[in-house]
Amino acid sequence: MGRLVGVDLARALAVFGMYVVHIGPPLSATHGVGSWIRYLADGHSSVLFATLAGFSLMLIAGRREPKTGLAGRQAKARIAIRAVILLALGTVMAMEYGGVIILGFYGVYFLLALPLVRLSAKTLAIIAAAFALVTPQLAFVLTSLLTPSVQESINAYDPLRRLSEVGVLDLLLTGFYPALTWMSFVIAGMALGRLDLSSGTVRRRLAAVGASLTVAAYGMSLLLAGKNALRSMAEDGSSSGGSGSMPPGSGSMPLDGGSMPLDGGSFPDMPASSLLSAGPHSGTTFDIIGSVGIAILVIVGAMVAMDRLPRLRRLAKPVIAVGTMSLTAYVGHFLAQSALSVPAGTSTQQSWAPLLMFVLGATVFAAIWSRFFRRGPLEYLLNAATKPAKHIR
Repeated sequence: MGRLVGVDLARALAVFGMYVVHIGPPLSATHGVGSWIRYLADGHSSVLFATLAGFSLMLIAGRREPKTGLAGRQAKARIAIRAVILLALGTVMAMEYGGVIILGFYGVYFLLALPLVRLSAKTLAIIAAAFALVTPQLAFVLTSLLTPSVQESINAYDPLRRLSEVGVLDLLLTGFYPALTWMSFVIAGMALGRLDLSSGTVRRRLAAVGASLTVAAYGMSLLLAGKNALRSMAEDGSSSGGSGSMPPGSGSMPLDGGSMPLDGGSFPDMPASSLLSAGPHSGTTFDIIGSVGIAILVIVGAMVAMDRLPRLRRLAKPVIAVGTMSLTAYVGHFLAQSALSVPAGTSTQQSWAPLLMFVLGATVFAAIWSRFFRRGPLEYLLNAATKPAKHIR
């Protein structure tokens, strides 16, 4: 239970990180510790979310040992049902909130991950590494060939695109969280799910791996691309929650004199040298590797803290409850934001008060709900929707 509670804590931190991006002030309006919180949340919180999604797939498919036979088929059916529901829910929410909604992308990740659920941790780690090394360059080439006329032709026959601004092309290549590059995070999370995370040796090795990936990726990017390599690209347009400027200490000019894309898979009119950067949502190899390293450190750190610090575990119980109903917390903050007319993080917003209200509200709701129910409201409905999978033979 200790390591699963740690995962719930990490999931809650991912949710709150997305709150920071969606509701908090932009990076340009922050300073000091606030700037670091805002910078770390931008991109990294959604990456942590995606990595934990991969971990969750292993909870369904069999964590240490993959389910086989009838149990394996039913597990795959449950994952497929969840994928379809998330894709549908994400499309409905995108009709109102636009391409920032990650749920539809989640549905695609789950479907693409189905052939991988029986693989070992080592094989999954190798695949994740290969994806990180290859897919950013592939995305660069594909998007350079993807002219506006070609995009229009594809979108014209895309039923999802007719419903919202997120179509198949966005889900796979040009959206905020494109599957082509973001599957690296999901597969890395699946690899973590296969490991014996109760082992101190495994945790120490993972911590070393996470730190090494983070230092190597961001260090190499700074060395090759210069001081602006880690610059947040949220300031260059409407990113996943608002605008911002640069991480503390970075320069004022965009890398190579241009503005980086806001999503992880689209590099329109960008020089090939942009692939050396590692800013949040830049979708480069260095960004992917560094972000995976940070996700590993957060997950392992949360697990160790929950196991080694029982007093902290008791104090963090309301926050952990948010992690147990992350889907409800994620969808709920959009609905509440609309109902209360709370502005998203924009260049005119200066206060952290709305963000603190949402974090406190989600924590109180989750703490009270969890006293009476095992699952969150949306989690209960999602679990109920997968019940037909037991009829698979």
